[in-house]
Amino acid sequence: MHEHFQFTVLDVLNRKHFEHTQVIAGHQGLHRTVKWVHVVEVTKIHKLLNGKELILSTGVGWKENGELFLSFVEQLIESDASGLCIEIGTYTSSIPPEVIQLANEHHFPIILFLKEVPFVEITQDIHAYLINQHYQMISNLEAYSQQLNQKLLFIEHYNEILKYLHRYLGHQILFRMHGKEVEFVPECCEAKKQLWLKQVAQPTKKAASQSLQLFSHEYAELSMISTDRDISEFDLLILDRTATALAQYLLRDLYVEEKKRAREQEWLKGWLEGEHSVQTILDYLADHDVELKPKGGCVCICKFKSLKQHSAFDMTYFKLLFRTMLEQQGFQSFPIEMRGSIVFILVDKRSVKTWKQRMQTGIQRLMDSEFANMKNMPCFFFSVGKFAESLALIHKSYQTALETSKIQQQLSQKTKSCFYEDLHLARIISLIHKDGDLHEMMMEYLEPVIQYDKKYNGKLMETLKVYLACNGSKKETAKRLYVVRQTLYHRIQKLESLLGADFMNPEKRLAIEFMIQAYEYLAAGNE
Repeated sequence: MHEHFQFTVLDVLNRKHFEHTQVIAGHQGLHRTVKWVHVVEVTKIHKLLNGKELILSTGVGWKENGELFLSFVEQLIESDASGLCIEIGTYTSSIPPEVIQLANEHHFPIILFLKEVPFVEITQDIHAYLINQHYQMISNLEAYSQQLNQKLLFIEHYNEILKYLHRYLGHQILFRMHGKEVEFVPECCEAKKQLWLKQVAQPTKKAASQSLQLFSHEYAELSMISTDRDISEFDLLILDRTATALAQYLLRDLYVEEKKRAREQEWLKGWLEGEHSVQTILDYLADHDVELKPKGGCVCICKFKSLKQHSAFDMTYFKLLFRTMLEQQGFQSFPIEMRGSIVFILVDKRSVKTWKQRMQTGIQRLMDSEFANMKNMPCFFFSVGKFAESLALIHKSYQTALETSKIQQQLSQKTKSCFYEDLHLARIISLIHKDGDLHEMMMEYLEPVIQYDKKYNGKLMETLKVYLACNGSKKETAKRLYVVRQTLYHRIQKLESLLGADFMNPEKRLAIEFMIQAYEYLAAGNE
């Protein structure tokens, strides 16, 4: 096993000037780490220590005062000191039983110098050792990092990095990627696996974990468990360097895979056109994910605005980010680049009942990501087509996604949903607009109100819309418009004169509400 750079109280006892010593309390704490040595002769030390210091003292601060001595030891324990070494003779002749009891309870070593020793030489010796040890630790860490970087150039699987970490430190290694089983290096029996998993879930001094961040989200977790000693500071540094190297390897692997996907564009375009049979599609999916059991799928179009003005935009990275976010929600994505947009075929691996909610979550996380909010990021929006329970009908989802995109562009910011199934009236209006004269039909119902507002700068159209939304409630309408009742009554009388006194009758009212939607649809297209 590699040097772990953990200097303990027991190691101190084996050094020069500690030949004539006696451990009288806290024997179970001899494994405590020592990071520095201090000579302390005062009894109030709360603000003097940082933790892990071995304290040397003659006892002049408390002399034979048992209460002061007990208080002093309590402060050392609270400050996480490593232990206390006392010179017996000049100021301290004996250790009170209550001090020994306290030290034993907290596994806090108390060591007696049976002969006079030079404290200055002890501090010089141990400090020199610790400084040299720290220098050697940094040197070894850099050597490890260089060897790791060299391995990254040649390895074919990240498992080689895990094996290298195990050989270097000798610890049990656990690696978990989201959506996959935990990997153990070295392999062990099922009983030990369960034991290791419990230790990682409830960290102790013998276990440590480091998350791997990709795209500002946790992509995997690397853990190690020691079977014979506490995890040292050096172990944690090695773990951090290894996690960074693993993240680089996984990102590179994902990037290479994304580049490979770009070469499959033609086949995917054929899928969008409905050219492939169910079996052909399943064969294709089997080549990409053996465990995939599709529940159906849909098409999501991401359309960019002014893409040519953002030459630094990394399209491959964006596709990789989208894929990662949607995979976390149970979708396998297959992107196709098309004239300023990316079309994603999304295959659902979970319950059909929750597909829309999961899709919304994935898209929102992408929209909230640091990459999507960069200053040089082009504006973009998503359009999601109708869900297809058969993958051979993905072309129908594609057509509805195109229709959704068209409606979104027509309505600009007036539509909040990116899902085809949420557009309702907008879809009907779009269909009428495409096959008939929507403007003429709309003017047949609303022209008198429109002309009145233009001529008198009135607010009859706004009043009509709110009045219908309030189901004819005058009180609620006045409240929403922030007008007094008399003003509202006057406007309603004017609407009756322009639209007819029967404009609130069910059939006519429904037609007027529909035409108001058409009016906003056409107005948005003219902005």
